[in-house]
Amino acid sequence: MGIYDFHKKIDRQHTASVKWGLNHAIFGTNDVLPMWVADMDFQPPQEVTNALKNRLDHGIYGYTYVPDHVSQAVQSWVNKRHNWEIHPSWLLYSPGVVPSIGIAIQALTAPGDKVMLQSPVYTPFFNMIEKNERVVVNSPLILKDNRYEIDFEDFEEKLKEGVKLFILCNPHNPSGRAWNATELTKMAELCIQYNCYILSDEIHSDLMYKPNKHVPIASLDEKFTDHVITCIAPSKTFNLAGLQASAVIIANKELRDLFQNIQNKLGFFSLNTFGIIGMEAAYTHGEVWLEELLMYLRENVEIATNFIEKELPTLSVMEPDGTYLLWLDCRKLGLSDEELKEQLIKKGKLALEPGPKYGPGGEGFVRMNIGCTRETLMDGLERLKKAFT
Repeated sequence: MGIYDFHKKIDRQHTASVKWGLNHAIFGTNDVLPMWVADMDFQPPQEVTNALKNRLDHGIYGYTYVPDHVSQAVQSWVNKRHNWEIHPSWLLYSPGVVPSIGIAIQALTAPGDKVMLQSPVYTPFFNMIEKNERVVVNSPLILKDNRYEIDFEDFEEKLKEGVKLFILCNPHNPSGRAWNATELTKMAELCIQYNCYILSDEIHSDLMYKPNKHVPIASLDEKFTDHVITCIAPSKTFNLAGLQASAVIIANKELRDLFQNIQNKLGFFSLNTFGIIGMEAAYTHGEVWLEELLMYLRENVEIATNFIEKELPTLSVMEPDGTYLLWLDCRKLGLSDEELKEQLIKKGKLALEPGPKYGPGGEGFVRMNIGCTRETLMDGLERLKKAFT
């Protein structure tokens, strides 16, 4: 038995939870179990809650700045968990990774410039490129033996078209695939060759299942370090998305100044008080909690995979290297994406993320969030079975 109880079910209704409070607005009914958006149903480490309570008890919530000891906590975490020595001066802060992507696009490209991604991939990558009046260039991933691979020939051909910025998702969302050092090195070398900067979204980097390891692309070579903007956050790791706090690692001072200049233009000066407190407490005291969480999540993955193999053999689960997301291949059912969605909602009473949201290659897939109690997981799996039998 561990210290923490991840079996504890907590009612999240009436907390303005996107996951639990917007079922009717998003899925047209309240009568569904939400296993879609990527937040967990677990309380964070008690040390985080205690730190927030202590700050709350102080009673004054004036303007705040991010103190040096917070940057030191981030630095220590990245070094210990990912074997990457960063300097505190490389750190900037942002309310979230998606705002950081938007800022990086504005800082490193101009309207009409080409920005590359690899679909299927996290939906806001597309949104941030398009909303900032840049051009989406897609180098699709290759699905081989139920696992994604990079099409390096296509990757290079797309770079030759004059791509200014490449947005990397590592670990990959929605599949949970962790790119290895060889793959990352090849991508980075090609980007440098064709004068393309890299923004690496590494928000799921702490959620890796042993023996898999996360490799920050910027850590592999000094010449890469100067060419990459890396985004991390405690939000997925410790279920703190509502605190709106993330860190941006930029070793190259010129890039850092460009990024910060856009922040200044937008009137951003610091994180909110509780985001600062929560981030420091999580990165300082959260490691034991995280190790226990990963064991629980790994069991959830195994339970879900075994259930689907036995009860729904027409579906296949892509084995994740990390994250609490399962990418389910439903193509053998022979249903359209609209039919998949309708059967899930109307027959199974289950709310999952539809694959087409992740761009070309997502058709026929759905994404399932298993960052929940065992009771909720089993409920969801039975609903999945009901939807498709």
